[in-house]
Amino acid sequence: MWGFFLSQLRDCDLAPMPAGWSFPGGRLYKRPIMAIGLNLHRFANPGRFLRLADRLLPWLTPAAAIALACGLYLALIGSPPDYQQGETVRIMYVHVPAAWMAMSTYLLLALAGAAALIWRHPLAEVAAEAMAPLGAGFTFIALVSGSLWGRPMWGTYWVWDARLTSFLLLFFLYLGHIALTHAFDDRQRGRRSAAVLAVVGVINLPIIKFSVDWWNTLHQPASVMRMSGISIDPAMLWPLLTMTAGFQLYFFALLALRMKAMLLEARHRAAAYAR
Repeated sequence: MWGFFLSQLRDCDLAPMPAGWSFPGGRLYKRPIMAIGLNLHRFANPGRFLRLADRLLPWLTPAAAIALACGLYLALIGSPPDYQQGETVRIMYVHVPAAWMAMSTYLLLALAGAAALIWRHPLAEVAAEAMAPLGAGFTFIALVSGSLWGRPMWGTYWVWDARLTSFLLLFFLYLGHIALTHAFDDRQRGRRSAAVLAVVGVINLPIIKFSVDWWNTLHQPASVMRMSGISIDPAMLWPLLTMTAGFQLYFFALLALRMKAMLLEARHRAAAYAR
């Protein structure tokens, strides 16, 4: 499959093949990482992205609204109360998707930062700047909703256990990324510094994920994403998955909208500077 991918990359109309490349037997013998870079630069055209965003946004926005509406109905009305937590369990339908989105958004942020640092991908820098506030928002929602759930369950809004502390660190990583992006007069320098922070900070994600297994914490262990299988009842699982889908669609709609606005703003600045 790798040989087929490289043969397709060789034949695609992206750019002249650099000197030193060879594909005998479908294998690449020099600088294979640059092949991925060339393929990524296929999507680096701002005009191509703007056209793609214009096609996707009319579908993403109503799909996100429908998914969130269905998820809220299932979470608040269609699902039963928990036999231990009672009605308090309904906070889970906001808390868990927000926590998942906070972690997955940071993973995307780190990947975008790596693409910007390694391949100088211009849209990756724009995407990272656009998604950092969204990830910070999801993290804030997860922290607040978790505190509201913790009060009746633990008797306190906050404890400094491993899961909560590492998740709070994730929020600070998002804030640090946003601050670094705007900390320099040279916008490019700020984006590169923020990309380094995003790549280094990705080490916090496995700590968040496995903190309940590595240390003794008040936070309950995973009940959905676990090696032994799903232990949550389907009556609660489907509202949770529907809300997660709504959060994901909402994220991609906002990301496309923010990136579109940033690219159009950059285009207008360039046009004004050219005058």
